[in-house]
Amino acid sequence: MATNQTQDGEMDDVDLVSEVEEDEEQEWGDWNTDDDDGEGDGLGSDLLLCLFCDLKYGSSEALFEHCNLTHRFDFGGIRKTLKLDFYGCFKLINYIRSQAAENRCWSCGFTCQSRQDLQNHAHEAFSFKDTVLPWGDDRYLKPFMQEDPLLYSFGEDWEVEDEDTTSDNKIMELIDFERICIDDDNTVEGPLFDFNTASENGRAESASAFNSCLNGMNPYQEVKVSSVDVNKSGLPSDMNSTNKDLEVSFAKVEANEIKNVNKNYFGLYSSFGIHREMISDKVRTDAYRQALLNNPSLLRGATVLDVGCGTGILSLFASQAGASSVIAVEASEKMAAVATQIAKDNCLLCSGGPSEGTSQGTGVMKVVQGMVEELGNCELIQPHSIDVLLSEWMGYCLLYESMLSSVLLARDRWLKPGGAILPDTATMFVAGFGKGGTSIPFWETVYGFNMSCIGKELVEDAARVPIVDIIDSGDIVTNTVVLQSFDLVKMTPDEMDFTSRIELEPLTENPTHYSSDSLCKTTWCYGIVLWFETGFTSRFCKDMPIVLSTSPYTPKTHWSQTILTFREPIAISLGSTASDTLAAVGTDACPAVKVHLRISIARAASPHRSIDISLEIAGIAPDGRKRSWPVQIFNLS
Repeated sequence: MATNQTQDGEMDDVDLVSEVEEDEEQEWGDWNTDDDDGEGDGLGSDLLLCLFCDLKYGSSEALFEHCNLTHRFDFGGIRKTLKLDFYGCFKLINYIRSQAAENRCWSCGFTCQSRQDLQNHAHEAFSFKDTVLPWGDDRYLKPFMQEDPLLYSFGEDWEVEDEDTTSDNKIMELIDFERICIDDDNTVEGPLFDFNTASENGRAESASAFNSCLNGMNPYQEVKVSSVDVNKSGLPSDMNSTNKDLEVSFAKVEANEIKNVNKNYFGLYSSFGIHREMISDKVRTDAYRQALLNNPSLLRGATVLDVGCGTGILSLFASQAGASSVIAVEASEKMAAVATQIAKDNCLLCSGGPSEGTSQGTGVMKVVQGMVEELGNCELIQPHSIDVLLSEWMGYCLLYESMLSSVLLARDRWLKPGGAILPDTATMFVAGFGKGGTSIPFWETVYGFNMSCIGKELVEDAARVPIVDIIDSGDIVTNTVVLQSFDLVKMTPDEMDFTSRIELEPLTENPTHYSSDSLCKTTWCYGIVLWFETGFTSRFCKDMPIVLSTSPYTPKTHWSQTILTFREPIAISLGSTASDTLAAVGTDACPAVKVHLRISIARAASPHRSIDISLEIAGIAPDGRKRSWPVQIFNLS
């Protein structure tokens, strides 16, 4: 013992210290024991799981040394090279865990057949300098692994932040960060809305309730985060009334988050590959070309504004159609320069334009770099001076990317009274799809072997995440119903968030899905598929109206369709087949004759530009009995 190795004069002090240490160890041991009891089957606070294999370590330093030597992942080097801050490293760890879970290389994106193959594939990280970081999305602020102590230990030796960072900003960033990462264990167990009692005219109320449900809490309740009371404004309650500077700091943090998302978003559109894909989409490009070139009464001599011009292809069509002036707005600095050069090379750039330098020719195009939201004082675009507002703003499921709000802002700010919008209408459709629309058939027989367990697991995963893919029209098993229609001339931005109730019935025109027994024409509906159409209607395109469709029944487009898979398939019947009145509705013994859906779509608070989709399902039996399934919530990001 230590006391036996000291001089007599020191023994009393050593004994005292030992007793104190033993007491402290006992106190901490009691605390840890209590904590462990509450953890259940968690990972344990002293064990850190490797990012790539099943080994665990007692410190982040040991773990990252192992990752560097074994998996060729140099966390410290990457952090320094890319100058990642705490949040950047936090996202990186969650991103790598998400990729490793799918046997995908975090660096090059190659998908391996097994976890062992992924470990054998390990290589030095590719250079991410001057590129959009794949883990930059704010969704990686949410821990991928429920209990991951690495997220709270990798920064133990973190360098001190810059001295000029104010304490107010530090407090607000921590509060905001913790608020984002609150566990959403309070999942919704039951329908958000009652089909029978919900108000028909309750769009704003429904959207509000939907968003509150997504947040997993009452939007006005007080929550406690890191021992700081936070009220509905997101500020500590004891500071809300005394320190207005914190409100400004909070607004700045939120604005910076949106700014970073926008920067990444427009950075993606600096890739020529994306523009090649869009221009190569003949359905899309030809629809715009025909609408512009075949409506001379609208375009000839008109002043045209192209919102989000990209390469400038639509502006080039408008110039070709006889417009007297075409102003092409592009947020990406790189693509604005490219569009300027393309217009110049085709002798369509206007003399004295803002960015062309010396112009060749006397064209009509001018390119303006910037977001629509930031061009309020742009001298080149006078208020209410535009004859035709042109934009290809549509995203997956129509509303993903939230670019429509920019178009509506441009309409209100610059379009003349009675001016035209191209396209001027947009309509969303929904239908049910069968087994062929899933991955199950592929895995049922693989070179004669039954691998259906894989297909079933993939369908379960699909019930949590929307899939953007092509659905064959032969796999549609219900009628098609309009989900929502938009009139871009009259609509407001708030109408982008909506709730609709629809009713689907089995499709009678496609008997291939049903059994040959005419008394039991039953099939299975595995989910719903959404698509959209935009219209260049005769309201403005009087010479030749055009419809751009992304339907499964028309040639495919780069938008594909958006697939939402049910947690379990629903048996549906063509008519009044004999059914077991004691069996559950939607089963083979009692197929549903109708499927009621309540679908809510809202712009997500985070990440910016994504959308949240709420899906409520109810099956109706031939005798009128009704069965409801738990609500499903999807995020398209």
